[in-house]
Amino acid sequence: MRKIVASLLISLDGVVEAPDQWHFPYFNDEMGAAVDATFSAADTLLLGRETYEGFAGAWPEREAAGGEDADFARKLGDARKIVVSRQDLSLTWRNSEQIKGGLVDAVTALKSEPGKSGKDIAMSGSVSVVRQLLANGLLDELHLLVHPIAVRKGMRLFDEGETTLPLRLLSSATFRTGVLHLVYAPAEAPGDATYEDAKAHLPQGEQ
Repeated sequence: MRKIVASLLISLDGVVEAPDQWHFPYFNDEMGAAVDATFSAADTLLLGRETYEGFAGAWPEREAAGGEDADFARKLGDARKIVVSRQDLSLTWRNSEQIKGGLVDAVTALKSEPGKSGKDIAMSGSVSVVRQLLANGLLDELHLLVHPIAVRKGMRLFDEGETTLPLRLLSSATFRTGVLHLVYAPAEAPGDATYEDAKAHLPQGEQ
């Protein structure tokens, strides 16, 4: 079964909207390496419509321009790109296709495909898709690049809901800029507890 790995730029107060307005001052070689590692481990990209259109409007031109980011742009272009949308789309970027049928059934089938040497399926942005996959137990890893800034407006990663989404921390790293690279996986619910259970772990005074 192939893994789906979602990577998101997120502020300290949980905002994931319009990172181009607050993210770039924190981008350094450490973050570049983390982003490249996520995409290098994948041969398929799963993207929401808005994210796909943003990528398709920028990366092919950057690849053609042959600048410093041309190699990364070529890597994105060569990957298989699967777009989630209820609209009929005209996909102009090479190796692009639109998901057919319901999201849950289509992604379940996608995870069962062999891929190239077991490579991952990567996601970037596409918050509404990430939410749906988390809710349906289809997201294997959530990579959060937490920026030390409170944006104070915009869409948050987690929306209002009736159920909780327990996660377990797989790894963490602190970049020189203060950005935290946190990798989570879904977890079982921690169970019920009260203050009476918790107070046993408070520091005890001298006896």
